[in-house]
Amino acid sequence: MMFVKGIICGTLWSQFRGLMFSKKKTLIFEFKRSSRINLHMFFVFFKINLYFLNENKEVIEIKKDFKPFTIYLSKKKARYVIESPNKLNLNVGNVVEWK
Repeated sequence: MMFVKGIICGTLWSQFRGLMFSKKKTLIFEFKRSSRINLHMFFVFFKINLYFLNENKEVIEIKKDFKPFTIYLSKKKARYVIESPNKLNLNVGNVVEWK
């Protein structure tokens, strides 16, 4: 099991805002149900890495170097997303936990 330290975004507003006009930090998005997740990088001025997790908090997809002012739709249904400006030591199949 891998541990990630980040700010949990569980509300619709915190998920919409994400890293817009923000400093570099790791965010953890918790959604109510699994679905293909559409993310945007509007008003985010640095690249980030995306880690999509299923309901068991297992990494199922990774998008590296998500560029500013672009959009991305996950290829798989996910329940959680970790956004990080840093490359986390996570691979597909890893199970992740956070506090």
